[in-house]
Amino acid sequence: MQGEVPEVVVRWPANFNEVPKEVFQREDVYRLELERIFYGPDWHPVAHTAELPEVGNYKSAQLGEMQLLVLRGDDGKVRVFHNACPHRGTRLATAGRGTVERVQCPYHRWLFNTRGELLGAPGQEEFPATFRREDYGLKEMRSAILHGLVFVTCAADGPDLETFIGEAATSIGNVLNKGKLKLLGYQKVSFASNWKEYSDNEGYHAPLLHRAFRLLKFQAGKGVQYATAYGHKFIDAQVQKNPPAEFLSDPSLVEFKDPDEPPRSAIIVLYPLTLMVKHLDVINVRFAFPLSQHETEVHYAYFARDNDDDEMVRHRIRQASNLLGPSGFISLEDGAVFNRLHEGSTTPGTVAFQKGFSGPLQGPCSTGQNDEAINLVRWERYRKTMGFDRVQS
Repeated sequence: MQGEVPEVVVRWPANFNEVPKEVFQREDVYRLELERIFYGPDWHPVAHTAELPEVGNYKSAQLGEMQLLVLRGDDGKVRVFHNACPHRGTRLATAGRGTVERVQCPYHRWLFNTRGELLGAPGQEEFPATFRREDYGLKEMRSAILHGLVFVTCAADGPDLETFIGEAATSIGNVLNKGKLKLLGYQKVSFASNWKEYSDNEGYHAPLLHRAFRLLKFQAGKGVQYATAYGHKFIDAQVQKNPPAEFLSDPSLVEFKDPDEPPRSAIIVLYPLTLMVKHLDVINVRFAFPLSQHETEVHYAYFARDNDDDEMVRHRIRQASNLLGPSGFISLEDGAVFNRLHEGSTTPGTVAFQKGFSGPLQGPCSTGQNDEAINLVRWERYRKTMGFDRVQS
């Protein structure tokens, strides 16, 4: 039938630890991902309340390819709307962040308050008699807040946020200081890779790829990787104190100064695409979204605790992007590898996860902190969500 979406067929390997390379390259797979994952029942972080602390503060965000507007209303509530006028679909906010008393569409000057309600429209006396202002407010999405992190979902009847996040909630609270944060700033980067290659990072590569771990003589303490039933993953490890790196003109870049907790490294990867890091004194949320099957954009947002003094804030600012930003000491090599993964996936066949793999995994479960097999929990959830059947062996 004309207009019918053709079936997307991917022959998934029978071996549990293998993933077909074609899912990183095919446009029809990417389009199905938008429908079933990004516009499906899952919850996606799009902002933190520390990014919009005052009435009228807004942030432009993105879910898949959908433009969103996160806005703190005059009642103090944070809401998430489609970033589009309900009249003719014109994009409203174009700046990354800002403050407004009202939201106005530039095309026909329809005016909305900060709760999304339509206040008026020029020429309304000539609209049809059936027109009602209450039917033309900004389209609000289903949203919820956890430790200050603002989540949205496209599904009206999917699982609630508490169910979706599950046991990852405690780790999120620990990384984000229970939501009591203040924004330091951003770095934004576009990687020439598929979103799944970006989010497939694991503990196996860290001491091998990143030269800074050797130069700085970083020694990892005891740690573990844990995956939930929904495919969220977190890594928690001790960080051992090391002698100052003599080649650094500012050794504070690798010093731990937070007086309220022991030095630890915590990384959370929420399914499908958001990453949070608390390493030394860096507090970082990476809001990511796909631009196509070949490109992924990531916004690195850096935070301080809301009760940090000026000296601690300055320290966090110096350490944040210099240590773990897209060109930071530790994470510099990631972008290049993401691109090389994507270039390599143009070849036929499969990729196979080996380190730590001894058989099929199902969340909740845990592995060693430098294993890669834990990612297979996420991959199995992806496969089932996409409806790809395994090849029978």
